[in-house]
Amino acid sequence: MRLTTPSFSANDDAAPVDMLAALFEARGWPFTTQSGDEIVGEIQGSWAKYQLRAVWRKEDNVLQVLCLPDVRVPAEKRAAAVELLAMVNEQIWLGHFDVWSKGGVLVYRNGAMLGGDGLLGLDQAQALVETAIEECDRFYPAFQFVLWGDKSASDALDSALVDALGEA
Repeated sequence: MRLTTPSFSANDDAAPVDMLAALFEARGWPFTTQSGDEIVGEIQGSWAKYQLRAVWRKEDNVLQVLCLPDVRVPAEKRAAAVELLAMVNEQIWLGHFDVWSKGGVLVYRNGAMLGGDGLLGLDQAQALVETAIEECDRFYPAFQFVLWGDKSASDALDSALVDALGEA
C-alpha cells in the first residue's frame, strides 16, 4: 500500500512515517507503508541492496530504524559472527548490529526518541537513514570475510577497515 506523500521543506516537521515516505519518494527509493506506524523501503548500498524498515511507537515517542543487508548467519558461523558483532559495535557511535535469533538475520538497529510532539524533521530523517546505510556499507565486507572467507573476526574487521580507508 503506497500512500500519497506530501512534500516537506527542510524547516517542516511531520509524523515520522510521513516524513520518511517523503524522503524515500524524493530519493526515488521504492517503499510501502504497512500502516501509519511502519514503512519499508529498499535502498541500494555500495555492496548490496538493503531493506530499510522504520517502526514508530507513538506511545513511547520512539522511532526504530532497522537496516537489513540480506546477510544470514549460519549456525556454524554464529560464534565468529557474534565475536565480530561485539568488535563492530565498539566502532559505532549510533545504533548497533544484531543477529536475530530467529532466522539468523543480520540487522543494524537504531532508535530515535522524538520530542513530546512526536514529529520528525527532514534533517533528522536523513541522518537516521544515511547513518544506517553508511554503517551497513562500512561493515558489510567484514561480515562477508567471516561468513564466506573464513577469516577470524579481528582479521575480518582489520581487512574491512583497511579496504574502506583505501577507497577513493
